[in-house]
Amino acid sequence: MDSLTAHGLGLVHPKKISNFYNELHSYLASCGVDGVKVDVQNIIETLGSGHGGRVSLTRSYHQALEASVARNFADNGCISCMCHNTDRLYSAKQTAVVRASDDFYPRDPALHTIHISSVAYNTLFLGEFMQPDWDMFHSLHPAAEYHGAACALGGCAIYVSDKPGHHNFDLLRKLVLPDGSVLRAKLPGRPTRDCLFADPARDRTSLLKIWNVNKLSGVVGVFNCQGAGWCKIEKQTRIHDYSPGTLSGSVRAADVDAIAQVAGADWNGETVVYAHKSGEVLRLPKGASVPVTLKVLDYEVFHFCPLKEITSDVSFAPIGLLDMFNSSAAVEEVEIHLASDKKPELSNGEVSENRSPTATIGLKTRGCGRFGAYCSRWPLKCTVDNAETNFEYDSA
Repeated sequence: MDSLTAHGLGLVHPKKISNFYNELHSYLASCGVDGVKVDVQNIIETLGSGHGGRVSLTRSYHQALEASVARNFADNGCISCMCHNTDRLYSAKQTAVVRASDDFYPRDPALHTIHISSVAYNTLFLGEFMQPDWDMFHSLHPAAEYHGAACALGGCAIYVSDKPGHHNFDLLRKLVLPDGSVLRAKLPGRPTRDCLFADPARDRTSLLKIWNVNKLSGVVGVFNCQGAGWCKIEKQTRIHDYSPGTLSGSVRAADVDAIAQVAGADWNGETVVYAHKSGEVLRLPKGASVPVTLKVLDYEVFHFCPLKEITSDVSFAPIGLLDMFNSSAAVEEVEIHLASDKKPELSNGEVSENRSPTATIGLKTRGCGRFGAYCSRWPLKCTVDNAETNFEYDSA
């Protein structure tokens, strides 16, 4: 602000801003650019004097910006940054993707934990009428998995700012399928209810839990974000605890605020829980919780898959692609076909009085890789695209 006062700042006149944006964007589009990221948008609120005030100026700029993006970029290709001033948020009609955090600074150790915490809490407001963006990260970075897991929970686009040729493809394959699509959660990722009035960045006791839903499941990511926060004296984020301790907490199906909606009316509250990092699978009764212990900059992603009672002795829950962060997003549909009530014939042609009901469970899925499901009984066979395939069954 001091430099603005001393030196001034050039401003395109609001009557000519449409020409400015269209000339800029048409040139970029001709070069093969398919979208823009528009930064420092909140500066407009300081420059409205003589142009009708900040509300009028912001509205003029955003109408011109959105018209130019619609004209020059398919798929509404625009991400808004540094745009949390109220005038901008309420002026946007088409630009729905907004960065929900401060800048991502890969070399500043103070900013990795607070980055995750900030986006989650800002999404409580922004997520009601915008698509919060979790910003970029580096796939070859000590905190890469931490950021990648959070992006998988965010229901957002996935993008990295890696130096060309320096990539961790093992990590990126946990986020992006071979066809380039993303196993994207259905909602903006928000803090769970028991985190709303905690401070998981500075209170030294709280883990941050972020929930979301997929088509047929719920997902909760747990993050240890302790150790850094905004310093009112230095006016920047600082580490205030260089050795934050290991913290313990718990997760349960009810942490997923909308799990009953995806589970269906016949759900009895039981879930099968898959923990991505540990690979553990648990059958969880209604109301029960799972303990979790994390050191700082550590995480775990829990998938809560509603359990279906198919027959009196068969229960089933699809989990998804086990090696993806958002494993359960791979499950698109589940169809259950119960066998007829016909008594089975024995090898000598007689009819057996002992009937064991069977069922065929059909799954529509996305992607490829290791697929996991819970079944209370050993399946008779498994087919993929109508071809019988091998599978493993762990009775434990």
